[in-house]
Amino acid sequence: MLNIVVPGMGNLEVKQLVLDLNGTISLDGEMIEGVAERLDRLSRLVDIFVVTSDTRGNAERVTRGLRVRLHKIKEGAEDVQKLELVRGTGEGETVSIGNGSNDVLMLKESLIGICVLGGEGSSVGAVMAADIIVSDINAALDLLLKPDRLVATLRE
Repeated sequence: MLNIVVPGMGNLEVKQLVLDLNGTISLDGEMIEGVAERLDRLSRLVDIFVVTSDTRGNAERVTRGLRVRLHKIKEGAEDVQKLELVRGTGEGETVSIGNGSNDVLMLKESLIGICVLGGEGSSVGAVMAADIIVSDINAALDLLLKPDRLVATLRE
């Protein structure tokens, strides 16, 4: 568990991390460089869920060797299925990271929602739903590994 004290928000207890796969931690079907190492470090602190409809059919390959729980959802109403995952893990203890329109609901509902701009860009809805917007996934993961960065952004 991560305990992060944010002035104006109080003590945040983060127990879960929910990540979108395509466009967030992978690009063009390949894991983005630096992500695996960061996820390994984070997996010692929080439970990590990677959520995907596996459009490319490569989710198992991309996440192989990572200490994450792969959560496959069906095509259609992906936004609602992602929201249900966040609610099931405990939205008040979950950080979610995504970039697409189907990530909007989970970004809004999570304790902290982080939108990643990245190589695919981001939907306007995801940008508006997020608490924090970052340039890339490694910057997003570093907010949790180096929580002073998160505090600097969120403090009132």
